[in-house]
Amino acid sequence: MMGGRLMGIGLALGLAVAAPALAQPVQPSDMSMGNPHAKVTVIEYGSASCPHCARFNNEVFPAFKAKYVDTGKVRYVFREFLTDPVQLAAAGFLLARCGGPDKYFSILDGVFHAQDEIYKTQEAAGPLMRVAHEAGLTDAQANACLEDQAAIDALNARVQGYEKTDAINSTPTFDVNGKRLEGEQTLAQISAAVDHAAIAGAATRAHVTHHRRTH
Repeated sequence: MMGGRLMGIGLALGLAVAAPALAQPVQPSDMSMGNPHAKVTVIEYGSASCPHCARFNNEVFPAFKAKYVDTGKVRYVFREFLTDPVQLAAAGFLLARCGGPDKYFSILDGVFHAQDEIYKTQEAAGPLMRVAHEAGLTDAQANACLEDQAAIDALNARVQGYEKTDAINSTPTFDVNGKRLEGEQTLAQISAAVDHAAIAGAATRAHVTHHRRTH
């Protein structure tokens, strides 16, 4: 589906671990938005080539962000995973990372919105370059990002870590304060999980405070 340079991106995936596991704590390499001290952390494992991830991003995430992230109630973390076609997923993430933390999510959003066009036309270079240009990247800069072997190796390492340590084998997968949600979520579904986590967290903190006062 993708020709030339993008097909040259070589990425190897390890075997997925079947046993359930908790998400790793937020890492310096993670891309996140929202209040870092929020009581609830939502981690999404997504792929730039996953249609379900694109639909969540395009149709659900804006309302979720306005309701929870922009209000400081949730820290949102996106963790990159690779699904077929791997070259498209990798290219999207490499471009997003190349924009830096300030532009990462806007570039990723552009890739998700371009995904349908890419699948319909069977051509990725044009739409991806358009996204890169909208983020202020030149052709030379975008091509350098796609050919950055160190960035490709780092992406591979992150994905393999999520497979082995976090037991991720499909996208999208969400972790809400340790509770796993697999598959595409509606706003109502993810809101219910966030609200439950907030209530559970408040109850735990109240219990700990009471325990300390009585001892």
